[in-house]
Amino acid sequence: MIKQSYRRIYSDYLMPNRFGLYRHIIEAALEKGYEHYTIYDFYKLMKSGNPTNKKIFIHRHDIDTDPAGSRKYFEIEKAMGIKASYYFRLSTLDIKLMKEINNYGSEVSYHYEELATYCKQNKIKSSVEVNKHLEKIKIQFANNFKLLENKTGIKFRTVASHGDFVNRKLKLSNNYFLDTDLREQLNIEAETYDPIFLNNYSATISDKEAPVYFSPMSPFDALDKNYPVIYLLSHPRQWRTNFLLNTKDNIQRLTEGIAYDYL
Repeated sequence: MIKQSYRRIYSDYLMPNRFGLYRHIIEAALEKGYEHYTIYDFYKLMKSGNPTNKKIFIHRHDIDTDPAGSRKYFEIEKAMGIKASYYFRLSTLDIKLMKEINNYGSEVSYHYEELATYCKQNKIKSSVEVNKHLEKIKIQFANNFKLLENKTGIKFRTVASHGDFVNRKLKLSNNYFLDTDLREQLNIEAETYDPIFLNNYSATISDKEAPVYFSPMSPFDALDKNYPVIYLLSHPRQWRTNFLLNTKDNIQRLTEGIAYDYL
């Protein structure tokens, strides 16, 4: 427990800025001949039935906290001439930045969590109970999705589900309700955890808090092994500290957990 607490404190408040490492990852990938795809571009490639023999590197950024940190990714990517995918929560929206990213040619879309939010608000604590409320959850998602498209003027082609402590308790992911009918209604072509993605990645990597940093391997290890398709999921929080936002997020998670379990 003490070790875990120290790791959290170090990651949230003491860790040096790591965006220089992000630039080095891109440089290493370019040197090894990798082309950088957005999630949606990779989806179109797989749907075409004519996969390329090119080596592909996919950057997915989930903006769970610190939207200003996402600009750091974007500035590096622009300087290096590559594209990436960004998924923003309702709590991390930066409309101006989202438009800039889209105009540049990278992908912007919605990091959604309506199932978890609804369950927290209504103290739903079983998957059986969730199923009784799916239509209301779908309506909330559709309303939020259309609102964000209207605010940004951007058509979202893919979406990415956010993970919350409620999802772990219920053993249901936030994409549980995203069925074919709802996708067709909103013209959503893919969800980032669809099999068309997971079955075609050669190496799936996520950033982690210090001292691990990456799991199950570092991007440099994947590049050295010349995996054909490397997918890197990243979050601004794992690349720089932000005292105010991290503190706010930690307090919010604590209070939400107490309210959900005991109130």
